[in-house]
Amino acid sequence: MAFVSRLRQISEAVRDAGSLGVAELAALTGASEMTIRRDLEVLAAQGVLERYRGGARSLLLRGSEPPYALRLEEALDAKRRIAEVVAGLLADGESVVLDSGTTCVEVAHVLHARRLTVMPLSLHAVNALVGAPSLTLLIPGGTPRTGELALTGPLTLQSLQSLRFDTAVIGCCGLSASDGLTAFDLDDAAVKRAAIASARRVIAVADASKLTRTALAFVAPASSLDAVVTDAEGDDGLTAAGVTVVTA
Repeated sequence: MAFVSRLRQISEAVRDAGSLGVAELAALTGASEMTIRRDLEVLAAQGVLERYRGGARSLLLRGSEPPYALRLEEALDAKRRIAEVVAGLLADGESVVLDSGTTCVEVAHVLHARRLTVMPLSLHAVNALVGAPSLTLLIPGGTPRTGELALTGPLTLQSLQSLRFDTAVIGCCGLSASDGLTAFDLDDAAVKRAAIASARRVIAVADASKLTRTALAFVAPASSLDAVVTDAEGDDGLTAAGVTVVTA
């Protein structure tokens, strides 16, 4: 099992159980107890869990978003394919507001050489676009969330309300025809709503795992999206809701 996948499995198992021993986690993952101990140190450093002698207890609540570092390498090939497709949907000269999240960071990397005006909503995406030769980079105000470095708060909302973009590229924690686009964090949900309201066209990006999930904070109905770019084979009824689904 790959390192990041194993960390994700351990964090979810400890979260669901409340606490688990090293031996139990070794049996679950097929890794050695020495490897599990090293993994637990990594997860403890990320604030996912708390170590105790012989095991660990979770610091995550049910329904909370996994740490950015765990999501960064998850479904990476799919996120890169999604990013390439999104880039193909943008015309040179467009103005784009680019949401936070790991998939949107991959979009930022692909846009580095394009002739666009882009306002990223996370410092990770800003860093990916700094120095782009033909791109006009707009940096909003706001308070970066720990780890995620997503910009939130009144300064971010004011930045979005004062501009009008051709396209908004929006990440999500969950997406379905019935529950719409959802996020784990209430402040993040407010920023996503403002980004959607600021743009003439809205493209959501979602790997397959997002189409089977509903997070706490409602952002917008599926009908508010013009397109969804995903690697999922099915569309979960999104097409029937009037959304163009593009498969990466």
